[in-house]
Amino acid sequence: MSIPESTKQKPLQRRKVIQAAAGASLLQLAPPFIIASRSADSVKIGLDNPLTGTYAAVGKNELIGCQLAIEQINAKGGILGRPAELLVEDSTSGDAGTAVQKARKLIERDKVNFLLGNVNSALALAMAQVSNEKSVLHVVPGGHTDAVTGASCHWNVFRVCNTTQMEANAVTPALIKSAGKKWYYITPDYAFGHTLQSGLEAACKKAGGTTLGADLTPLGTTDFSSYLIKAQAAKPDVILFLTQGDDMINALKQAVQFGLDKRFHLAGGQQELEALEGLPPEARIGTWVFEWYWNQPGVPHVAEFVDAIKKKTGRVPTARTWFGFASTWTCALAANNAKSLDAVKMAKALQGMKLPPEVALMPGGAFFREGQNQLIPDLFVGHAQAQGSAPDDLFKVTEVVKGLDAAGTLEESGCKMTWPT
Repeated sequence: MSIPESTKQKPLQRRKVIQAAAGASLLQLAPPFIIASRSADSVKIGLDNPLTGTYAAVGKNELIGCQLAIEQINAKGGILGRPAELLVEDSTSGDAGTAVQKARKLIERDKVNFLLGNVNSALALAMAQVSNEKSVLHVVPGGHTDAVTGASCHWNVFRVCNTTQMEANAVTPALIKSAGKKWYYITPDYAFGHTLQSGLEAACKKAGGTTLGADLTPLGTTDFSSYLIKAQAAKPDVILFLTQGDDMINALKQAVQFGLDKRFHLAGGQQELEALEGLPPEARIGTWVFEWYWNQPGVPHVAEFVDAIKKKTGRVPTARTWFGFASTWTCALAANNAKSLDAVKMAKALQGMKLPPEVALMPGGAFFREGQNQLIPDLFVGHAQAQGSAPDDLFKVTEVVKGLDAAGTLEESGCKMTWPT
């Protein structure tokens, strides 16, 4: 669905072009890639993602992951022996018209071979219409609404982050067991929030729980007091915060100021390290799903990835950093495995493809489900914490849920994929 007019923002940043140096020191990735002359034209990957507004922080972290992947791809021989180049546009956080305009500019004027984006689910769906019209391989790093790889799926559109139903299925058992069965929702009023609430309601009902109420909040809300008062009056066991970005920070901070954490369990589906870092220690609470987490002792290649990002930013990577990293590598893997930049051939090559361990960076690995184009990874369920083993260790993983256990069946996804004839 589109974003209300009141939440639209004007683009504030012109396009940046980022081409990574080929000499960076990198991880070794299989399969081996073709090495050819650097004089060939570059292969262009267009990123159409928020750099301003509510989702600026998570959008910028996805960009950092993309940049590291470009460096690694080029040091490994590029894409089909040609250097990879990243072209970046600011979609803004909530303006579907701007996101579509930028997608068309990247495809029609800049002639990108791949399109990446968007953090905002409604913008991702709008961009997918453009990429499908233009037959360009499109990877959605971080837009979660089910329809992207469900009812609105396209042969050319792949997604790295989880569906909202996967998140709901992963976190519900822990919440029912530890917090109770009466739930109240504070939900952002656009595609992501709607489908995440719907997924949680279905999973909660299946587990014997009930919904006491819900409120839809506009993107960019700063004052959550009226919603918190209504949630408190309903007397639930759990208040579920489905907001993201700056909205999550504002909502949780105010909930703790009101003392709701002393009377109710505060929780949700998806949580982000960016939000926890923006919260005071006393508001780093609750049960959540992380889609990727940097503190994975003993999992191969994770420490190297963390170190590489820390050298670039001084901070540990977040799930968003990994989304950008894995999405960009997906483009290279698609082309190099297909030995072609033809979108149909690359999309066919990705059917059922497992990400290499150096890209998957999680205990059980990750693969693209054939016939849906949805990545099936591990999900990390646990609770936020004020302080852990390191300054950035703000989440305690208590359970790693296998993606297939949370994803449901291909039929349940609603995807009925058709391919070009």
